[in-house]
Amino acid sequence: MPHILVIEDDADINRLLETLLKNEGFTVSKAFSGTEGELRFSLEKIDLVITDLMLPGLSGEDFIKNVRKSSAVPVIALTAKGGLDDKVNVLEYGADDYMTKPFEPKELIARVKAQLRRNGLLEQNKENDFSGENKILSLRKLILDCEAMTAAVEGVDLELTVREFEILKLMLEHPKKVFSKEALYESIWKEGYYGEDNTISVHVSNIRKKIEKITKEEYISTVWGIGYKLKM
Repeated sequence: MPHILVIEDDADINRLLETLLKNEGFTVSKAFSGTEGELRFSLEKIDLVITDLMLPGLSGEDFIKNVRKSSAVPVIALTAKGGLDDKVNVLEYGADDYMTKPFEPKELIARVKAQLRRNGLLEQNKENDFSGENKILSLRKLILDCEAMTAAVEGVDLELTVREFEILKLMLEHPKKVFSKEALYESIWKEGYYGEDNTISVHVSNIRKKIEKITKEEYISTVWGIGYKLKM
């Protein structure tokens, strides 16, 4: 089973996370500081990291930055800060996803499993498979395999986060539709959108940058004053 590293200095939350993850059959390693987490990460084969941001020693932000220098292992950040800038910064540091404390245990486990499936470390649950949907979505040289949750442009793999993959998938399912930021956010995050939230802009920008590293062809157009659409 996948091996998950939990970095959390609050002993009660650390223990709760360990219990939740072990109940799902995962192997769990624990650390109580960023420094200890970095040491465990260097010594053990870790498949996913859940880390608090406010940690003694090495901060969660610096831990994520250091991990991203050499590894694409999925990282879910836990933050007590719910501000827009805090959420955007977490993603820009290199986290694949984040959850604001206090979190719902079921949602945390669902996000962990989504990250593991995205990285081929967990089989797709039958109830969450894409039966009845197009398993392969494409636009010119951009291809999404919805079953394997992989993406490629011109035959080169795109290393997308789960949210980035879901945004592209939604847009490819409706290739002629213009999506507002509100529509994208509410479809992907399943919660209300607030006009000043920059989350969608950051994710779309990240998708564009990853595509631009492979090709000069544009795949997402900005519709000023509205949102985004695929460039056909």
